[in-house]
Amino acid sequence: MHLKPKFLLIALCFLSTSLWAKTITVCSECAVKSIASAIKTAVAYDTIVIKKGTYYEYNLLIDKPLVLIGENFPVIDGQDKGEIIRITSDNVTIDGLFIINVGTSYTSDYAAIRVVRSDSFLIQNVVLEKLFFGIYLEKSNNGRVYHNKIIGDAKDEYNSGNGIQLWYSKNVVVEKNIVQGARDGIYLEFSDNIIINDNISTKNLRYGLHFMFSDDDVYTNNIFESNGAGVAVMFSKNIKMTGNTFKKNWGTAAFGLLLKEINDADISENTFEENTIGINIEGSNRITYANNNFINNGWAIKVLGACYDNSFTKNNFLYNSFDVSYNSNINDNVFEQNYWSNYTGYDLDKNGIGDIPYRPVKLFSYIVNKTPESIVLLRSLFMDIIDFSEKVTPVFTPDNLVDAKPSMKRIE
Repeated sequence: MHLKPKFLLIALCFLSTSLWAKTITVCSECAVKSIASAIKTAVAYDTIVIKKGTYYEYNLLIDKPLVLIGENFPVIDGQDKGEIIRITSDNVTIDGLFIINVGTSYTSDYAAIRVVRSDSFLIQNVVLEKLFFGIYLEKSNNGRVYHNKIIGDAKDEYNSGNGIQLWYSKNVVVEKNIVQGARDGIYLEFSDNIIINDNISTKNLRYGLHFMFSDDDVYTNNIFESNGAGVAVMFSKNIKMTGNTFKKNWGTAAFGLLLKEINDADISENTFEENTIGINIEGSNRITYANNNFINNGWAIKVLGACYDNSFTKNNFLYNSFDVSYNSNINDNVFEQNYWSNYTGYDLDKNGIGDIPYRPVKLFSYIVNKTPESIVLLRSLFMDIIDFSEKVTPVFTPDNLVDAKPSMKRIE
């Protein structure tokens, strides 16, 4: 086999790097006793093995390609003095560390691990506690944040940071992480082509997930539970959210999912359960909502206006106080073949589709939007009467907002 000169040069460079790379061991009895000394001593592509123990270090700068591996989760204690690890090189791996006591600052976003203008990074199997920001990616691309556990103790928004934050980053996979007790569990801003998969983001002060100005991102099989206000999605396009669970996000201004100025998205096969509002929608267009479950929410869907050309198809609306709320009497969206637990129609031809269209917007939901105090009349006979009158002759609710083909059975 004959290699072309270009590929021969690459092969020789790789072989040369492999031959020269070495392993440096750090421990209290070793020749190298601190992580900072090991980083300073190491050359590109070396591996630093950190033995079990506690290392009181911070402001560690990794400015060359390295692998840092902890054995039995050694502790790096920053003693609340500042940032702990900053990565400014490509091809850096952080694996198996326990990092605590990140410094708190009102002028600098100190992080347990910050990645700055780097490419091809891997942060995995890391435990972070007593943090300000957890893992912070800044203008860094083509990396992976995998199987980390981030536990904060945020009490107030002004003196707490986010668990995982991406800023101006692209092509990053954030997968199988547990984040709780931060300001926002996962936060993205100006970050495109991101995959957020199989994470658990719970009990965060503000949002389980929060992203703005971030396009072409995919969010799959995540759990967002018991957060301050759920998940907020703003000013983004071409978003895919599939197989996620939004649960127990309760509060006067809480929701499972907030959509504001979102266009061309696919929201399917998600579960919205026991939220004040399942999905709160404003200024969002050309979105497909399909095969979602809305279970025991205050409002399953609340549409605040300027939402056009959306379709709600084959969703299950189960035991919500209000299935759909509208603040306008104009509708440009399609509801079709959904299952509504409140539907009382019949199916004489036995084709699985109700013979009578279902009107999901009740007059009482319109009244509650205008006068929130009227919620105390929920499930009263008086409300049943006015809902029936509006159903017969719509005045305040959109006349054409009906599911003409309601499913008689729950969608599987």
